[in-house]
Amino acid sequence: MTKLRFAPSPTGYLHLGNIRTALINWLFARAHMGNFILRLDDTDVQRSQKKYADQIEEDLLWLGLNFDEMIKQSDRLSHYLRAAELLKDRGRLYPCYETPDELELQRKIQLSSGKPPIYNRAALSLTTDQKEGYQKEGRNPHWRFKLEPGPIHWHDLIRGEVSFQGELLNDPILIREDGSPVFTFATAVDDLEMEITHILRGEDHVTNTALQIQLMEALSDKTNPIQFGHLALISGGKGEGLSKREGSLSIVQLREEGLEPLAINSLLAKLGTSDPISPHISLNGILAEFDIQKFARATPKLDAEDLWQMNIKILQMLPFDHIKEPLEAMGMKDATPAFWVLIQKNIMKFQDVKEWWVVCYGHKTFKEENKALLEVAEHFLPLEPWDASTFKTWMDQVKQDTGLKGKDLFLPIRNALTGQEHGPELKDLILLMGRPKVLNRLQTARA
Repeated sequence: MTKLRFAPSPTGYLHLGNIRTALINWLFARAHMGNFILRLDDTDVQRSQKKYADQIEEDLLWLGLNFDEMIKQSDRLSHYLRAAELLKDRGRLYPCYETPDELELQRKIQLSSGKPPIYNRAALSLTTDQKEGYQKEGRNPHWRFKLEPGPIHWHDLIRGEVSFQGELLNDPILIREDGSPVFTFATAVDDLEMEITHILRGEDHVTNTALQIQLMEALSDKTNPIQFGHLALISGGKGEGLSKREGSLSIVQLREEGLEPLAINSLLAKLGTSDPISPHISLNGILAEFDIQKFARATPKLDAEDLWQMNIKILQMLPFDHIKEPLEAMGMKDATPAFWVLIQKNIMKFQDVKEWWVVCYGHKTFKEENKALLEVAEHFLPLEPWDASTFKTWMDQVKQDTGLKGKDLFLPIRNALTGQEHGPELKDLILLMGRPKVLNRLQTARA
């Protein structure tokens, strides 16, 4: 069975970049009738926080990205311990005692000599007495994975053929001095044991994938069965990178500002593909158009304004039955399809409905202006039927009697009725309000 995972670290809020990764993994899994797993990579005890873990789960569910299972790496430490012992037995995991300062000095010397900054494997030559000496000094070892020389190759679902040479890569640290596993190690163990079939993640993990392939082969004695795809990282409108600590682009912030989840999904699902970016009012519509082969290697750019433009388009598409319950929850139990049709083309976010509800049905104090015009408008206010035809007759009579037209005619009437200078078509608004409400507001404005 197809099985994918989204594996964020709960060290900050999700931003648009990693939500795009989650969405693409979810779409791929559902398109292949597979499973989608949320796996929290929380082995960094000092930086991981429960509030971020809880928010990650809440954000995914708000976006409609339901997961079949949630796993925390902090609950699987015994699995990494067993895997580490296996690698030690096989001579692929070795202890190193250098301090961070010593490693930095080694790196500077290599760079000044024109050599790549790759660990020199000095720890492999340590004698038992030397290791015991370091232990007496109070140094606890960190443990590195010994990479084998030779090609590391895979066919990437997005980048095509990718190849590295093992001897040109740095032996990665798998176990910290405090005994905790690092991301690379825990990820490889989990992906193997959970039988992950596809890993779709950012292109910043390409080198990690080369390391992970050798690591999984060392752990399993088998050729790596997982297919990888590395997505180009999205940048902001000015080319800046996205960070989960940038509050303005966090899902939490965008949600608080009133962005619809499908505005995010509709845009991110097509960002980086050649497909036109179009609004969808359900994830099923997005899923029907998904194909991992459509994603290119070029860096896609995303401006927050693009999200709001998508938000407007989606609100304009939503039928009344999609928003009836939310309207009722906001205290608008008497809202009608006619009300929604009238305002949905005039709102940027759903919360704006409250303002239009007050405009159409609430009680406000209106501006005082052009009282003579309003008196004429009230005098000619037609009786029945209350329809588009009588509206035209009414306006024609007021225009003829006052000699006003255009903004000079319509703006004072709109102001008297709504307290606003902009909004829906005046005809539609007046027909929705009904004759008694219009009459009442004209009288109020003249008082």
